[in-house]
Amino acid sequence: QVQLVESGGGLVQAGGSLRLSCAASESIFSIMGWYRQAPGSQRELVATIPRAGGAKYADFAKGRFTISRDNAKNTVYLQMNSLKPEDSAVYYCYAWKGMDYWGQGTQVTVSS
Repeated sequence: QVQLVESGGGLVQAGGSLRLSCAASESIFSIMGWYRQAPGSQRELVATIPRAGGAKYADFAKGRFTISRDNAKNTVYLQMNSLKPEDSAVYYCYAWKGMDYWGQGTQVTVSS
């Protein structure tokens, strides 16, 4: 059974940084990425990165967030800088290999 295990969430002040990590139990996911969901809102794309690179970002993430992956470690990262209170949400790791896979989510809270 495929597992995606996130880490790195937490509480940070506005303007601060966090780095999320997601380790997959299997390799060779074509696409890995991050989504987020705030209370009362739909889950939305943050960023995705194919196995060969070429990341895609949501407009709110451009210039502040950086996604990367280490294929040898089956891990995807999300470096988040200049965090804002509106970035507060549960962040979910995502992977695709013939079907969608999701992590359990990690809470990110940005205080003003």
